[in-house]
Amino acid sequence: MSVVWLIIVGAAAGFLATRVMNVRTGVLETVAIGMAGALIGGLVLRFLIAVTGALAGLVGAVLGAMLVIWLWQTYFRR
Repeated sequence: MSVVWLIIVGAAAGFLATRVMNVRTGVLETVAIGMAGALIGGLVLRFLIAVTGALAGLVGAVLGAMLVIWLWQTYFRR
């Protein structure tokens, strides 16, 4: 996956995850959350489900980003 594609998918996943979890962040935080979520979600989906395709990657990225947001709210924002 190229860096540009990772940023695009990360931005989309971060945007969707922050809206679903009702978190307001800046653009850089949203992209970073999405990229971390894409990494986590992509790895989890590839190892556990072995599903390929762009839609599966986006779903995994959104789920991973939601996990990152939950961890961030639980452990770093008090």
